[in-house]
Amino acid sequence: MFVIVGLVMLFGCVFGFYVLHHGPMEPIIEAAPIELGTIFGAGISAMLIGNSLEIIKGVGGGIGKTLSGPAYHKQEFMDTIFLVVKLFKVFKAEGAVALEAHIENPEASAIFGEYPKLLKDHALIAMIADTIRLLVTSNQPPKPEAVEDYLNVAIKAHHTAALKPAEAMAALEGALPALGIVACVLGVVKTMAAIDQPPPVLGGLIGSALVGTFLGVFLAYGIVGPLSQRMKQIVDEEGEIYQVAKFALVGHLQGYPVPLIIETARAAINHHSQPTFAEVFDGLRGK
Repeated sequence: MFVIVGLVMLFGCVFGFYVLHHGPMEPIIEAAPIELGTIFGAGISAMLIGNSLEIIKGVGGGIGKTLSGPAYHKQEFMDTIFLVVKLFKVFKAEGAVALEAHIENPEASAIFGEYPKLLKDHALIAMIADTIRLLVTSNQPPKPEAVEDYLNVAIKAHHTAALKPAEAMAALEGALPALGIVACVLGVVKTMAAIDQPPPVLGGLIGSALVGTFLGVFLAYGIVGPLSQRMKQIVDEEGEIYQVAKFALVGHLQGYPVPLIIETARAAINHHSQPTFAEVFDGLRGK
């Protein structure tokens, strides 16, 4: 919602005050289609050259998330704690054999199935299942420090990959002003070819050329840059759920009491999505 509000304010402030200052819109409207085609066409082409298909698809998904917001909120963070606690309860009560079917096929697991939204995050579920598998298949309990190192590597790798679309958008932000200059230079070349024309004609051609520079800077710093920044923020916010899972898993391996596990897991959540201790603790009573 704020993206839409911001875009409306952006166009309103830039073009509204331009019109209030008696600036004519006709030269901008006339030149915009060609200039936008040149700038955006070259920018998208450069993005295609420099990125894989997976990252290009991620750019589209990331832009969509700037409108819808992060996928995870308070309930999903709580569910992650509930899921890990329940898996360890089964392990302590029924032994390692009882967990094998759950971790080998989480999609068919009754425990994982209680959290359908988490189940859609294959990377998160794989990280939890792989960590539990270390506990189930090892002759000796794995050292918590070693498991934490593994989780840190897995989370970093996932986070690095998740940031690629935002980085591609940031690269486009940096390219657009230069591509605006390219469009402007082409307009100047066109103007020089018509140097024998009267001043009103030359003025129109020069104005059209300058629209290219304007649009390159406007698009870069007014639209693409803020979108790339918001995409990065969403990746960071969604990545918190992996930290929650990590602290819950390592806390159990360390033998921490449940209240301490809750507190360490909660500490990884941003304040506007962070559940209270009572919400998590009371929720666990029914699990």
